[in-house]
Amino acid sequence: MRFWLLRLLQQEDINFLLTNRIPRLMLTHFMGWFSRIEQPQLRDLSIAVWRLFADLNLAEARKLHFRSLHDCFIRELKAGARPVDSDPAVLVSPCDAIVGASGNVDDTRLIQAKGFPYTLADLLGDPALIEDCRNACYVTLRITSSMYHRFHAPHDCRAQRVDYFSGDAWNVNPIALRRVRKLFCRNERAAIRVRLEATGQVVTLVPVAAVLVASIRLHFANVLLHLRYRGPNTIHCDAPFRKGEEMGWFQHGSTIIVFAPRGFLLCDNVREGSVIRVGQPLMRLSAEA
Repeated sequence: MRFWLLRLLQQEDINFLLTNRIPRLMLTHFMGWFSRIEQPQLRDLSIAVWRLFADLNLAEARKLHFRSLHDCFIRELKAGARPVDSDPAVLVSPCDAIVGASGNVDDTRLIQAKGFPYTLADLLGDPALIEDCRNACYVTLRITSSMYHRFHAPHDCRAQRVDYFSGDAWNVNPIALRRVRKLFCRNERAAIRVRLEATGQVVTLVPVAAVLVASIRLHFANVLLHLRYRGPNTIHCDAPFRKGEEMGWFQHGSTIIVFAPRGFLLCDNVREGSVIRVGQPLMRLSAEA
């Protein structure tokens, strides 16, 4: 049965219809409520259905018994499960993910998927945020439903500002990215501005939510950013993090776009379609820089 379900979902038209041509926001609100129900039989059935559609591996989870489906989604990992690269010239991946579009921002233009560009103005809006990311090195990190959903600091840094953008909840899988223009700019998202302790350079992380998985929780902001949140949309802060330290989590999972200033280059292991984990090398400061 699982084989036929996966074959069905791999058909692009059907996948797009089932995950996008639906009442996305209503179902996302429903899933947020449903996933928190703490009822053992419902929890077990929900996780079993989840396993039909995804390769869910809980071997690295810190605990194996969960109160609810949501508790399983936002699970923590065992200590030491994600070693962090200690090279001071390296920014590490903030999350477990599949690498999507990456490269250098062309002034303010970058790529969502082949033939589908978007701009920093569409994504970030604020002129100061746009300037931080102009001509930056960037990489798109897609977190699938079965992956670890917490995200971590890419280096020793201080989180200084969070800008929240309410929006839609389109699916962010490759099928949707090839069909919906400026998808990341339409969805709920947040821009997290961090300053590296060693160099003073600014790195920007942009978590983007998706269908069924909206809402973002940050350890350093005492508020849940979700589709019903009404402000303030800019949150100033001064929160220190060590490299690899947990910063927050998606209530379920989605995508993080990482922007690093000129002088950073993608590491050799970062290729479209490759799997990367928290703490592994993502970008490196060039010797010239």
